[in-house]
Amino acid sequence: MSTRAAAPHPVPVGDRIEWPTLLLALAIHGGWGWLCFEAARLPFWLVLPAGAWLIAWHMSLQHELIHGHPTPWRRVNRLLGSLPLSLWLPFSRYEDTHLGHHRGARLTDPVDDPESHYVSPGDYARTGRLGRLALRINSTLLGRLTLGPARGMALFLAAEARRIRAGDPAVRRAWAWHAVGVALVLLWLGPVCHLPLWRYGLLFIYPGYALALVRSFAEHRQADEADHRTAIVERAPVLGLLFLHNNLHLVHHLRPGLPWYRIPAAYRAEREALIRRNGGLVYRGYGDVARRFLFRPHDEPVHRGAVPETGG
Repeated sequence: MSTRAAAPHPVPVGDRIEWPTLLLALAIHGGWGWLCFEAARLPFWLVLPAGAWLIAWHMSLQHELIHGHPTPWRRVNRLLGSLPLSLWLPFSRYEDTHLGHHRGARLTDPVDDPESHYVSPGDYARTGRLGRLALRINSTLLGRLTLGPARGMALFLAAEARRIRAGDPAVRRAWAWHAVGVALVLLWLGPVCHLPLWRYGLLFIYPGYALALVRSFAEHRQADEADHRTAIVERAPVLGLLFLHNNLHLVHHLRPGLPWYRIPAAYRAEREALIRRNGGLVYRGYGDVARRFLFRPHDEPVHRGAVPETGG
């Protein structure tokens, strides 16, 4: 029996703190603060890619924190990810939905998987012609980069508004704490950095979310066998760092507690077995993903295995 499973005594803190992730958190927040402060004096063509990178990197960091990194204390981990640099996404709600994505027995099914980009046949049938066109556009990489952030934010915020109106206490509490974080970010952006909110949205939030959607675009695909639904994107030295090696997504799903900086070694050690396990769903880098799906749909937007809706 492992020490972690039995836990007869506290594990020494030095053996549990993951210093690379702590340093990464410091770099992201420090870089973001400096870029916001200097944004008015820098050309937009420099602020745009740097701001997008930092927002997307922060979302990758939040994903890492959700899975119990980098300390043994959940409150510390949550505190590290709670400052809402993207403004629209409460960390605790991201945590709830993402852990639901991992718990779901029907990965990619929009009924069971809160992070699915598919729609159920019932929802598709109720969608008008323009809505169906938007779904097909969103199934291409170009569409995901341009329309995807607006669609993702709108769907998420609409669902959260319904939960708040329904009186869900956990959701209301999450948004109350989120409002405190938003106020802190706005105080930094406005009185300190003199960075208009519209400029921050255009140069940081929207392109940052779009960049984050590059990772999620091809990481899952509906398939009859559950193990064939999670992809691997190899040869991604730059975007792999941005996504904290979740381009090797199958490794993350099989070992969600593995820290980001150990994922590449774990993949190299088991590469052939992993590729056999996921049925060969492998891309040779994000350039390969773009060549295949920049203008063509990654898949049909309707999930063929979604649980049928019932009346009554």
